[in-house]
This record gives sequence, C-alpha cells and structure tokens, in this order.
Amino acid sequence: MEHIATANPYFGVFVLFVVTFGAFTATTIAARLASRALAAKDSEKIKLSVYECGPEVTRQPNRVSPQFYLFALLFLLFDVEIIFMFPWAVDFKLLGWFGFAEMLMFILLLAIGFVYAWKKGALEWHNIK
Repeated sequence: MEHIATANPYFGVFVLFVVTFGAFTATTIAARLASRALAAKDSEKIKLSVYECGPEVTRQPNRVSPQFYLFALLFLLFDVEIIFMFPWAVDFKLLGWFGFAEMLMFILLLAIGFVYAWKKGALEWHNIK
C-alpha cells in the first residue's frame, strides 16, 4: 500500500494551501481581537478639545474628489500594460508572429479602454469647491 504523501505529487501543495489558509484565518482573528481590546474608545473628545488658547475646533467634511481614485485606477491600468509588454519585448523573437498578433490584440483592447475613458471625461480634471 502506497503512502498518501507519495501517491499524489500535489499532496504537498495541498498541505501548504491548508496550512496557509489556517495561518491567515488565525492571524486575521487575532488581529481583530487585539485591535478591539487595545483601541481607545474615547479619544475623539481629546482630539476635539481646545488646545491652549486656540480657536474652537470644528469638524470638517472629507472633500476628496472621486477623480483622484479614477485617475489612480487609470494609471494602474496603463502601468500594468507596460509590465506585460516588457516580457513580450524580451522574448519577441521566440514568440514570432503569434506573439506579435497577441500583443496587437492586447494593445487594441487597452486602446479601446483608453478611448472609452477619454470619451467619458475620466482624463479631464474637475475642480471641486
């Protein structure tokens, strides 16, 4: 009778997956419990108190424009494009015409996304007041 560890070549990967999942779950639960136990619950009163003879503190709303996030996502999109183009450029001779056609389709897909973002006004900067 064969041992289970030698019967399947992927048994080690499965064990590693189970151990990693268990460690991730345990770490997440421990971090949540520790943060609830150690968090200061009444620090808001101290932050809103008047310091020495300064003006009365008023709470201001968060006015971060969603345009920042849209710009960041578009930057990541085109940054990832360059990351995928680098290995293609290194192995260009090895890939041949098939690799060239794949890269043309990839660039075409990204160009369509770029034109779509441009038409929707995602690349224009809007001032908020």
